[in-house]
Amino acid sequence: MTLVAGVDSSTQSCKVVVRDAATGALLRQGRAPHPDGTEVDPEAWWRALGAAVEAAGGLADVAAVSVAGQQHGMVALDEAGRTVRPALLWNDTRSAGAAADLVGEAGGEAGGRFWADAVGSVPVASFTVTKLRWLARHEPAQAAQVAAVCLPHDWLTWRLAGAAGLAALRTDRGDASGTGYWSPATGEYRFDLLERAFGRRLHVPTVLGPADPAGVLHPAAFRVAPAISSGEPSGLPWPPGPGRAWTGDGPLLGPGTGDNAAAALGVGAGPGDVVVSIGTSGTVFSVADAPAADPTGIVAGFADATGRYLPLVCTLNAARVLDAAAAMLRVGLDELAELALSAPAGADGLVMVPYLEGERTPNRPTATGAVHGLTLRTSTPAHLARAAVEGMLCALADGLDAIVAQGVTPRRVILVGGGARSAAVRRIAPQVFGCPVVVPPPGEYVADGAARQAAWVALGGAAAPEWTVEGIEEYEAEPVPAVRERYAAAREHVIER
Repeated sequence: MTLVAGVDSSTQSCKVVVRDAATGALLRQGRAPHPDGTEVDPEAWWRALGAAVEAAGGLADVAAVSVAGQQHGMVALDEAGRTVRPALLWNDTRSAGAAADLVGEAGGEAGGRFWADAVGSVPVASFTVTKLRWLARHEPAQAAQVAAVCLPHDWLTWRLAGAAGLAALRTDRGDASGTGYWSPATGEYRFDLLERAFGRRLHVPTVLGPADPAGVLHPAAFRVAPAISSGEPSGLPWPPGPGRAWTGDGPLLGPGTGDNAAAALGVGAGPGDVVVSIGTSGTVFSVADAPAADPTGIVAGFADATGRYLPLVCTLNAARVLDAAAAMLRVGLDELAELALSAPAGADGLVMVPYLEGERTPNRPTATGAVHGLTLRTSTPAHLARAAVEGMLCALADGLDAIVAQGVTPRRVILVGGGARSAAVRRIAPQVFGCPVVVPPPGEYVADGAARQAAWVALGGAAAPEWTVEGIEEYEAEPVPAVRERYAAAREHVIER
């Protein structure tokens, strides 16, 4: 049996799964938390990876490892490969002004078309290119030290390979397409745009194909014994295996990818499938054969992990909308779902606009959430719970509309992520989305996608191995158009911070 490992280094935690490369059968898994915040020292990711690998039983018996990571973040390195400052994450909105400047400088109202044609997406605060502009303008001393820029998954893969100089940095099409300076349509970096943002050229990772090895797992990635002087060794568990000595032919490293591309690979999304992921962020995406270029910026024209494309809409507010509603009502998430299902569709006109952390789609980084239609009748826990679920789903349904406008014909929605565990979300979703919804069993689909990519690297072949997802549940319901109509009216009346 050939084993492979997949890593999901997400905003909140690191997950590792070890699976049979041929069948996808899960053998073992582990996880470790990440610190909160919108900027993080990358060493925290590295320590979490080591803890998650240890919890998963180590990597001594795997043939290949791939890392999927949160998209867009900015990891800035100096000539020696040291991080210049904490990484800015995708959900850090301080670069919203920089995004607006970059679009405006490209031609005012025509700026959106310029960027969409150049790199498939219009910059918003999430994108790496905007964070580089922010760094250059607001922290010039740190900016002067920067020699290279990479993404979270690139940095972790580089560390696993031994961090042998900046020239060893590697990435893939899927994650590179979220930087704002790599074009999915041409498959090339746009160094002119990177220089426009930062003021000078930086070293960037080499972009690999979907099954190209990024190197091999190197012993430099493992903890040394005895522990380092701080008493907290950093890296993967040591030794890598009983009596195992380094021969230069250790487990292969896959190219890795961004979390959304990995999730599509993990659930086996095919033509007509739209994946809606409800996690820290909400994403709506579909695998496509042609690149997207939306000048409005609503749809990001990303690449996927198979050599095709991944038109995607992202919202900043997703599962934490449910967390916030549950906290307001002082109930758990299961009770929140029960309350929501006890209220009528449309919550008798109560509407929640869930812009609790600003919003990316639509691009309103300073917006706040709002509740509309509050009356004596709707002033109940059940109505508020229903409005929270419907509001979150309506924001995602707007994304589905935008994907359809780019030529996608949805056959069904595949609902994944922590928010998909809510019974209310599963049952209300087809009413809001207007099409059948299928829900795979709870799982680590980003890590699974990374593992499937690792299996592709380990086994070779023209495509990733076919893995079957068991236990899928299907939900259908008559659409309730009034829910989205009321939401559309309410979302235009939020207050900016």
